[in-house]
Amino acid sequence: MAGEIPDLIATERAGTGKGAARQARRAGLVPGIVYGDNKEPLPINIPFNELLKRLKAGRFLATLFNLKVEGHDDVRVICRGVQRDVVKDLPTHVDFMRLHRNSRINLFIPVEIVGEEAAPGVKRGGVVTHVRTEVELVVTASDIPDHITLDITGGKIGDVYHISDVTLPEGVKPVIERDFVIANIAAPAGLGAGADEEEDAEAAEE
Repeated sequence: MAGEIPDLIATERAGTGKGAARQARRAGLVPGIVYGDNKEPLPINIPFNELLKRLKAGRFLATLFNLKVEGHDDVRVICRGVQRDVVKDLPTHVDFMRLHRNSRINLFIPVEIVGEEAAPGVKRGGVVTHVRTEVELVVTASDIPDHITLDITGGKIGDVYHISDVTLPEGVKPVIERDFVIANIAAPAGLGAGADEEEDAEAAEE
C-alpha cells in the first residue's frame, strides 16, 4: 500500500453557476467539482496558490489525493481535468473524480533497484543507469504499491533490464504495452566492450 497519499484541502462552494465561480476567483480561489462513486456532485473551492504549486510540481492528473472538505468525510480523488485561462494559462476550474476502493487508476510508481553490490558488472566498475525512476502503472485504489523492485543481482556489463524483468504485484500492469527499458549496466570509461566475455572466460578457468 502506498505510504502517504497527499492531502488536498478544499472548502465547499456555496452556490453554483458562473456568478459563484467568478466570486471564488476574485477571492483567490479556484472553483471545482467532485463527482463519481454514485454520489451527488460536490462543488468546491481550492486556494489558487496551493493548486498552482501542485500543478507546477508535475503529474497532477496522475496523483491520488486525499481530499479534505470540512463537513464531509475524507475521500480519495484523482483529477480528471483542469480548465485554464486561454491568455494567462492559469487554472480556472478543476474536476475531481471520487474513487471507490475497487477503482482502477493510472499512477506513477517509483522503481527501486536492488542487488547492485552483488552484480558482477558493477563489481568490475560498471555503472547502473536508471532509465526510468518511476513507471506509470494501472493499479487498484485500495491497494497501491509503494514501489516496484528490479533485482540486478546477476547483472553484467551491457545488460539491459525491461519492465518484463520486474515481478509486478497481482492486479498491477503497465500503462505502456511494449516492453520498455527501466535500467542498464553500462561499461565505465576505458573498459572494452568484451570485458564480460573476459570475465566469463576467467570464471570458466577457475
